[in-house]
Amino acid sequence: MKKNTILGIVLVLSLSLVLGACALVQSPVSETAEEAPGEVVVEESTEGSLEENPVTLKIVVLPIIDTIPLFVAESEGLFEAFGLNVEFIPVSSAPELSQMIASGQADGMVTDGLSVAFFDKEEIKIQIVRYGQIPSEERGHFFILAAKDSGITSPADLKGVEIAISEGTIIEYIADRLLEKEGFSADEIATIAVPKIPERMALLASGEIQAAVLPDPLASLAVAQGATIILDDSQSPEYGASVYVFTTEMIEENPEAIRAFVEVIDIAVNLLAENPEEYENVLLENNLIPGVLIDTYIMPPFPNGIYSEAEWLDTLSWAQEKGLLSGDIPYSDAVNTSFLH
Repeated sequence: MKKNTILGIVLVLSLSLVLGACALVQSPVSETAEEAPGEVVVEESTEGSLEENPVTLKIVVLPIIDTIPLFVAESEGLFEAFGLNVEFIPVSSAPELSQMIASGQADGMVTDGLSVAFFDKEEIKIQIVRYGQIPSEERGHFFILAAKDSGITSPADLKGVEIAISEGTIIEYIADRLLEKEGFSADEIATIAVPKIPERMALLASGEIQAAVLPDPLASLAVAQGATIILDDSQSPEYGASVYVFTTEMIEENPEAIRAFVEVIDIAVNLLAENPEEYENVLLENNLIPGVLIDTYIMPPFPNGIYSEAEWLDTLSWAQEKGLLSGDIPYSDAVNTSFLH
């Protein structure tokens, strides 16, 4: 995209931020306002703009397709244009991702609703502020795949077959929900724990396991190597969403920075939608896609908006059914809708 077009978008949205800040100055939060139980109250700072007092946001990132809007924003200079210093902290596994947040070494990440529920089960430590990626009718996010020569060609063939998953994660959640929609009972769903994705892929490719759940684009790579797609979440977008989250501490202390961050991701998502081919180099440079797929891979859609209450409640229900979570976590506590526009 031409730089002058990008600059125009940034200037318009920057103006909206300034006007929003002015409105907040005119209507300060009352010191006597009651705080709802468990609710995180966000007070806007009026001590100068982000340009005058830049905020540093440390974002921990996995090399997954969900994070490409972050790298597009970086490549286009959007964070700097909005007065943000954004540092990416690369990790290679989901446990590392969570550990960086839990230890206070990072402020935000792209994750899933189930991970948020586990973080917030005792107190609200992180909040969802925006969608990351969701499945669409044209493009799934998670796939149940059958190994080459396994003889599995339909969902019915999976009854009683061990499917490789990562236990207690969105991978297991997706497997259960997709099979349940096909009419499977709990005792007809068989799984085997293979937490590491590379190992899961290798076992599927070798035929040592007959089926596995993989996210895209690794699922696309597995298909290129001979695996067959049996089910995916393209017809069930309510299950496969990823989300942007920040710590409640960062949200409370720097709400203007979080609002600016959400604006930046909105712009990056729009740029991707307008011309996805222009950002193929971003995919490769940041190891978000295997190089062998670059000529055939279709960029998935990235939505605006935020995780819905129905999605949140279903995530909690599954975790409770599995005995992974006890008690309820109110949607309004875990999902912060105040940055929507």
